Amino acid sequence: MPRRDTPPEVRALYRKLQQALDTRDTAGRRWGSAKFGIYCFYDFDGEPIYVGQSRENLRARVRRHLTNQRTDAVAMFVLDPYEVRTLELWPFWDLEGRATSDREAKDRMDRAEWTVYQQAVAASRFGAVLNEGDVRPRAPLALPPSRRFEIAPLGWEERNSHPDIRLTRRAQTIWLLSKVASERDVSRGLRRTLVVQAQRLLYLAAQRYREVGGEDLELDFGRTLEE
Repeated sequence: MPRRDTPPEVRALYRKLQQALDTRDTAGRRWGSAKFGIYCFYDFDGEPIYVGQSRENLRARVRRHLTNQRTDAVAMFVLDPYEVRTLELWPFWDLEGRATSDREAKDRMDRAEWTVYQQAVAASRFGAVLNEGDVRPRAPLALPPSRRFEIAPLGWEERNSHPDIRLTRRAQTIWLLSKVASERDVSRGLRRTLVVQAQRLLYLAAQRYREVGGEDLELDFGRTLEE
C-alpha cells in the first residue's frame, strides 16, 4: 500500500484496485490471486485500450501497470493509469500449480491473449489498442468466465472523465511518447501506439468540438496512409 504522504488521488486508486483484486468469486477465490490469466483495461468511453497476460500472478501484473514504473507500458508512457476506468480479468484457475515455464500453460496463455486481443480490436472504434508489443496470431481459445471491475475511485468520474481534462492528459501522453521516440531506439510497435494515441486524441477533440456547438467533422480511422 502507498505511504501516508502519497497524494490522496493516488491512494484512492490503490484502494479501489485492491478492492477489485480482493473480490471473491463464487468458489471463494480472489480474482487477483490467479497465477495465470488475461487482463484488459478500458477507458472512460468503455474503449478497450490495453491487453496483457500473466504467468506469475494477476494481482502483481496488474498492479505494476497502474501503481509503479516497472513495466514498459508505463515507463514508456504507453498506458496512462488515469485513463483507466475499468479492468476485466480472465483467471485460468485450472492452471494453478503449473510452473511459469510450463510449455502447455504458456501456449494457452498466448492463445488466450490473442483471443482477447482480437476481441478488443474488434470492439475498438479505432480498430486498435495501445499495446506496444506485437501480439502474435494464434489459434483462438475458449475463454473462462471473466469479470469487469470499476477501478476509477469515486470522484474520478466527474473530473477525469471530463473531455477537457482527458484531452490535456492524452496530448501530454503523445508528447511524452514522442519524446521517448526522439531520445531512444524504440520499437516499431511503440510508434504504432503513437499513431493510435493520435487517433484517440483527434476523436476526442472532434467530439468535444461538437459538444460545444461545432459542426460534425468527418473522421475516418479505417483508411491507410496510401489511401
